[in-house]
Amino acid sequence: MNASLEFPLIAIVGPTASGKSALGVWLALQLGGDVVACDSTQLYRGFDIGTAKPTLEERRGVPHHLIDVLDPGEAATAGSYRERAEAVLEGLRVRKRLPIFTVGTGLYLRALLEGLANVPLRSEELRERLRASASAHPPGHLHRILKRMDRASADKIAPADEQKLIRAIEVCLLAKKPLSELHREAKNPLRGWRAIQIGLAPDREALYERIHARTDAMLAAGWMDEVRGLMSSGMPADAKPFDFIGYRELRAVSQGALQLDEARAAIQQATRRYAKRQLTWFRRDPRIHWIAGFGHEPAIQRQALSYLQGQL
Repeated sequence: MNASLEFPLIAIVGPTASGKSALGVWLALQLGGDVVACDSTQLYRGFDIGTAKPTLEERRGVPHHLIDVLDPGEAATAGSYRERAEAVLEGLRVRKRLPIFTVGTGLYLRALLEGLANVPLRSEELRERLRASASAHPPGHLHRILKRMDRASADKIAPADEQKLIRAIEVCLLAKKPLSELHREAKNPLRGWRAIQIGLAPDREALYERIHARTDAMLAAGWMDEVRGLMSSGMPADAKPFDFIGYRELRAVSQGALQLDEARAAIQQATRRYAKRQLTWFRRDPRIHWIAGFGHEPAIQRQALSYLQGQL
């Protein structure tokens, strides 16, 4: 498609706690846009504080999309995210609103912009065997298996994320090639849109300080009560959102398996590691224009707007 017939979309990427949501809202107010969340955790209803969903006050009247669209028992996939995002984009195109994606999950953005690999369907029999193998071996067993089969995918998946590890191993076995190779073969790019990507890259120590402070603020805002309420609502214990950073630790506190101070430290450490993985993922994309700072800082906001005005 001719570039003149393409509509622009903005994608703000960066590690957790870097201020993507704040920058997205500010830019939307300046440019006449809507915010579209691109985050696998914010899709779920009820899991609010620990997923850092922007509050109504923080949204400042700017419409937000793809937040609270799934029940906890539903599966979130890159493919289903792309379908929902394409529907949102069509609505924004008709209304002549600029889409501004705030991106925490790099895989979802890649699925939207570049397309999805032709991966095999799930095999429940194989999955059961992998779960049984994980239970019979020390922690890290599945991650070690994947590392031998597909090191590139293993480097992007946390050793504790059993669901993603099982899926990656499953694909390797069924497709007889690494998942990372299948992703490189994807040939279904988003048509009719021109993506402009901005990356937030604050100083590492400042980012870690902000992660620690945000964890404390979330706990002070009632995160523990939120977890207890979710557990008492009859939600299945194996619901995917209970695997999210913070929710698994606070559930352990509620069950008496962990002290709150231990959970706080574990959440902060897991979040730091997650931020590092996010930056590693995004740094591989040469199309991203990086800005060294936090998205809530006025100077960074002005810098981002100046860059975008030269691209739109």
